[in-house]
Formats: sequence, C-alpha cells, structure tokens
Amino acid sequence: MQITPDNIQHVNVKIFVRQPAAVDLAGTIPVFHRWIQDRVCEELLIDVADYRHVPGGPGVILVGHEANYSLDESSNQLGLLYNRKLRIEGGVREKLEQAYRSALIACRRLEEEEVFRGKLKFNAGEFEMILNDRLLAPNTDETWLALAPVLQEFCKTLLGERAYSLDRLGEPRERFRVGVKTQAPLDVESLLEAFQGR
Repeated sequence: MQITPDNIQHVNVKIFVRQPAAVDLAGTIPVFHRWIQDRVCEELLIDVADYRHVPGGPGVILVGHEANYSLDESSNQLGLLYNRKLRIEGGVREKLEQAYRSALIACRRLEEEEVFRGKLKFNAGEFEMILNDRLLAPNTDETWLALAPVLQEFCKTLLGERAYSLDRLGEPRERFRVGVKTQAPLDVESLLEAFQGR
C-alpha cells in the first residue's frame, strides 16, 4: 500500500511535563472521574483505568469512545497523551491539528485543577506525534520521506519562527513516532492562543 498523508487515520499526540517528579498521579483519578460526570471534553468519556503499578506504562487513562486521554509514563517520560481512536475526515495535517489542540486543552485543564495547581506544568514545545497505524504507516524510511514535509509544515505553522528539532524516533518494529522540541519551553496558553488566532 502506498503511504500518503491522506490515508493515515489514528493520530496520537503526547505533550511532556516539565518537572515529572513533582506530580502524584493518584490525584488524576478523581479529576478524570469528574471530567466524565461534567462532560468537559468534546468526546464521549466512559471510564478511568489505573495502570500506575506498571513501570514506564500507560499511567492513568481516561477512556473515551472517540479518544483516550492519559497521563502517560511510556518510555519513562511523563506527559499528556491524546490517543484518537475513531476516524475523522481530512489529511494527516488536519488530524495532527485536532489531536494537538485536544491535548493542549486537556493540559490546560489539568494545570488548572486544584490538586495540580502550581505542581503540574506542561511544556507545549516538547511533544511527540505518533501514528497508531502500523500497516498504513510503518516506522520506515519510506513513511518518513512521505510524511516529513507535512510534519515540518505543521510544526512551522504551530511554532512560527521558534527554533525546534524534529526527529524520527524508535525502531522499525515500533509505531511511527516523531519527537519535536523547541529550544525554550512553551506554556500551554500561548500555543492555544496561536490556534485560536488562525
């Protein structure tokens, strides 16, 4: 199957925490339960799963119908992971924008929660884009060559004139994953304002 930006379906975005040691994931569980009750997200939220006992694992997951949100500890790096499960229209660029914006909004909500206020801070300039489609987008040079221009365009639009690195990560047997990091940390609010200004 030919790899093109338009046939990618399941886009994940993980935005990293600045100081992970200060965060107690136990506080996430009642917060996520309240998000379900209050219907704070665009997606239909269903349940909370606690995987804190798994080292370098999925952390605490807010399970939704269209997407999952989690404070994820995969690769021993704590961050907010948005995992899109259901198909949406558009090419990979539009799907990246939707996933990143959803992750940013969740990051801001968590930062504003009383249990995390002053303790949890995300760096919106350090994130990963993960394509959860091993058949459509294997972690190969071919996929990188096909998608790199779209990923670069997305980052340039998102980050403007800020200097950043864009690197393909992982091994061929892993999902296709790209890391982005700006030279200086970025707060969540500034990136949300950039989205709203477009």
